[in-house]
Amino acid sequence: MTTPEMHPSRWGDPTAATPLPDSARGLVELAFGALTEQPVVADPQLPAPVLSDPVLAAFREVVGDAHVLTDDAFRRLRTRGKSTPDLLRARAGDLSDAPDAVVRPGSYDEVAAVLAIAVEQRVAVVPFGGGTSVTGGLVAARAAYAGVVSLDLIRMKRLISVDKVSMTATLEPGLRGPEAEALLAEHGVTLGHFPQSFEFASIGGFAATRSSGQSSAGFGRFDAMVVGLTLATPSGRLDLGTAPANAAGPDLRQLVLGSEGTLGVITSVTVRVRPVPETKVYEAWSFGSFTEGAAAMRGVVQAGLQPTVLRLSDEAETAINLARPDEIGGASEGGCLMIAGFEGTPAAVEARRAAVAALLTELGGKPLGTERGEAWAHGRFNAPYLRDSLLDVGVLVETLETATFWGGMERLYADVSAALTTSLGEGTLVLCHISHVYETGCSLYFTVAAKEGEDPVAQWRAAKAAASDAMIAAGATITHHHAVGTDHKQWYAEEIGPVGVAILRAVKAELDPVGILNPGVLIP
Repeated sequence: MTTPEMHPSRWGDPTAATPLPDSARGLVELAFGALTEQPVVADPQLPAPVLSDPVLAAFREVVGDAHVLTDDAFRRLRTRGKSTPDLLRARAGDLSDAPDAVVRPGSYDEVAAVLAIAVEQRVAVVPFGGGTSVTGGLVAARAAYAGVVSLDLIRMKRLISVDKVSMTATLEPGLRGPEAEALLAEHGVTLGHFPQSFEFASIGGFAATRSSGQSSAGFGRFDAMVVGLTLATPSGRLDLGTAPANAAGPDLRQLVLGSEGTLGVITSVTVRVRPVPETKVYEAWSFGSFTEGAAAMRGVVQAGLQPTVLRLSDEAETAINLARPDEIGGASEGGCLMIAGFEGTPAAVEARRAAVAALLTELGGKPLGTERGEAWAHGRFNAPYLRDSLLDVGVLVETLETATFWGGMERLYADVSAALTTSLGEGTLVLCHISHVYETGCSLYFTVAAKEGEDPVAQWRAAKAAASDAMIAAGATITHHHAVGTDHKQWYAEEIGPVGVAILRAVKAELDPVGILNPGVLIP
């Protein structure tokens, strides 16, 4: 199977783009006033490529003529990621960050050879997987370089091996989520990693950004699934992962995971897999408040009973997206919706469901059955398309996320919500859910909507800065699973402190001494 290319100025499959449904238009107008159709530059101009013919010829010598692309259509598709500022700039015709060429290697050796040319010619290299970055992770600082190349890993799509004794699989980085799952399913196994970006994000991207999927409660984050990897760097090859665990010094895998293409190019990943589940059940629960629901989540996790999926919407998100007044009481009564999902053998699923149900009932939950849970699961990947529909009519929509320990959750929730509302002004809608939980804490994922101002990019930048300041002041992380990119660098430096920054810079200097790999991203 082949995943379609995403729309250059929207999210996802171009054939899935739809206008705001008539059924939703009235509610949106009630919240944000009269809607204004926003113009979109249909055929934006790209800056002329600046790489010289000899440099392009050198790349072609390595990967073949057909795999060095300089025409505008391919360069446009490899420009930036899919954050709201990225989309707003593309809609306005600003593609000034376009790479000069798209180079598509087909193996580790070709990646290494491309990096050697880039070092010699001082060309910046931006590794590209699925293009789903929402934090500026695909925008290289080009000022000190002869040009910028998008190192598109789309040709590296093999399932290299499956070890059903050890229950591991080794995959190449260019495989998109659905492609990887289809290949694994032929062997009766699954990775079980399903972030909202699943349909378009890649295996290499999951690793490079420490991705977290909807099943993280049961299966863990992607970085917890990785048992080995290979990294191509300007300084040489790095092979990591010789055993399920070891005491041979610091775990260098953790240095590569989350490195966002700044230390090297991930060319293979070995991951834990599990049997394809025989049964999947998603059910809904109601809680009287977000505080009560969060306490129940904590109780389940700390009792060691977490289901595969565990998710809680706050009062506002429940009312907007999910609430039925006859079941939950609506926003006026503070109802909150929880989704619990269970996967595995029928016997294991029923046993875990019964244990979780008993505890959630004891902790104040009201069971709502499976219809609502199944509806959530079936619509899991649709939300980014709605964002585009709202941007079309002048409603600014974006997401951000963070994580903290349970003891600091309520302060973090209140402070980030207040920062966003204060910055964006009256009428701002702030929704939140908890979708990744641990014995010691959880993530908070915010969705924000406001009427677009004259400069929506600046409008959002100011709101994001206020929210980020609130996260750091509350002692939380700047990101749980969206990575650092360029957008979070300032606050990431505060989070890890000057010694942490010095360590990162030293590793960068050792692996990439000329600094060609994704310059300007991640490293403060």
